Amino acid sequence: MLPDFLKELFANQQYDENNFFLIAGPCVVEDEALLMEVADKVSGICKRLGIPYIFKSSYRKANRTSANSFTGIGDDNALHLLQKTGKHFGLPVTSDVHAHDETAEAAKYIDVLQIPAFLCRQTDLLLAAGETGKIVNVKKGQFLSGHSMKFAVEKIKSTGNNKIMLTERGTTFGYQDLVVDYRNIPWMQEQNVPVVMDCTHSLQQPNQTSGVTGGNPQLISTIAKAAIATGAEGLFIETHPNPAKAKSDGANMLHLNLIEDLLEKLVKLRKAVVSL
Repeated sequence: MLPDFLKELFANQQYDENNFFLIAGPCVVEDEALLMEVADKVSGICKRLGIPYIFKSSYRKANRTSANSFTGIGDDNALHLLQKTGKHFGLPVTSDVHAHDETAEAAKYIDVLQIPAFLCRQTDLLLAAGETGKIVNVKKGQFLSGHSMKFAVEKIKSTGNNKIMLTERGTTFGYQDLVVDYRNIPWMQEQNVPVVMDCTHSLQQPNQTSGVTGGNPQLISTIAKAAIATGAEGLFIETHPNPAKAKSDGANMLHLNLIEDLLEKLVKLRKAVVSL
């Protein structure tokens, strides 16, 4: 059952209350056409399948491996395009925020503030995000256990904001790989917050010597199915109509043409899990 703050977020969508919710979109705002194409495709699928949907794209990428990597089209431009996309399709939108002095401005345009995994212990950022009154989705650091995320939750709650989600996105495994420990899903649920599985970033192979992060997108369905089976309330999937030409995280995004088949299978799996 969704908490009240998510029911309010999805108030203008028709969906199956027993379903998982989806956070999905291209990694970064590249241009308006990309946002509109992805939002149109995914929202139509979610409406048909009864999946509540949050559109996601980062207005700026602040944590690129190489200084030469694409970071965005400008904050103001990207935030306006995110807001425009959300309004056009009647969708809530989310994006990363990277510093405490960004949060108030970003909150004018987006509905859910996402805290990147590398910054999940950044106290001033968590407090500033909480003070906006917006929903805050904190990604678990690759260097932390699920239990440790209680401190991020406590920091946000100290602002009087209880609209919190936590996202599992893998744990560092050696220098250039990640592994998903599914124990983290029930461990983070102990904080009485919805838990999301990031099915794409958990398959990254970070800090490649080429300066470009690698990935294993062929395993996205495996990660997603296991997350549904272990009780995750939400899924996070970055998707793009041409990942090979994406300006960020192309190596681990799901091709847009593949998302419908995957979501159909996941809805069936969710029904089976709920009935147990």
